[in-house]
Amino acid sequence: MTYAQLAEKLAAMDIQESERNLNNKISRGGFSAAFLLQCLQAIILGTLNLGR
Repeated sequence: MTYAQLAEKLAAMDIQESERNLNNKISRGGFSAAFLLQCLQAIILGTLNLGR
């Protein structure tokens, strides 16, 4: 998945991140666990179930 595709999927979840911002954030590793979970939801799962 490209940064542009990830930005589109996040936008569909009302999370506004530019392609450039995603590239910078991910490259330097400066992001929160919440952001990681949002990306996982956008990329893989559709819905993220962390329940028991």
